[in-house]
Amino acid sequence: MEKETISIIGGTGDQGRGLALRWSLAGYEVMLGSRDAAKAQEVASVLNATLPSTIPAPISGTDNCTAAAAATIVILTVPFAAQLATLREIRSSLKPGSLFIDVTVPLEPAVGGRPTRTLGVWAGSAAEQTAESLPPEISVASAFQNVAASVLSDLQHDVDCDIIVCSNDKTSRDRTRPLVESIQGCRFVDGGPLANSRYVEGWTALLIGINIRYRTHSGLRITGLKR
Repeated sequence: MEKETISIIGGTGDQGRGLALRWSLAGYEVMLGSRDAAKAQEVASVLNATLPSTIPAPISGTDNCTAAAAATIVILTVPFAAQLATLREIRSSLKPGSLFIDVTVPLEPAVGGRPTRTLGVWAGSAAEQTAESLPPEISVASAFQNVAASVLSDLQHDVDCDIIVCSNDKTSRDRTRPLVESIQGCRFVDGGPLANSRYVEGWTALLIGINIRYRTHSGLRITGLKR
């Protein structure tokens, strides 16, 4: 089956860069989106220089709206403070039937607080807020909140982390699975409905605290599941 094109909105940030590297390495065509197209192109060039020359489709860069219109899988990796403004910017550019995967975590730095604490979101979670902000023909899932950007960017090692995927649509969860399993060391875990994203997002703050105390880059593993 031909791999779908992936656009990463806010892709010039650390999380977007790490995911772009992993998916490009797995053979996906990846496009970075940014408010500044020139910056996206510059970051794409830097990332391509770190990838093997045998990669068939190098990472490209453009503005957010063009990136959103160019792919059937769109990933949002912006800070929580920029989430709603970015959604308003790109919502009319999204293709009907696209899968929209939100990686946003409502951490306190959005309001000047600590990265080890989350903010309350009226919708219940950042992912649910995204679902309320996009047209109904766009399917929303959440994933990749608990994997460290530095771990994704370290292509010399596999990623030791389970990826919990939440969506109200099981088809969307299944559609996200190949993206998870294309990253060496990652395991797909069906997290159920989108409302469960509030727990997964909260674990990110917990992991950040653990990483600070232990000076590491920890991830999650769910025990008792068959691989």
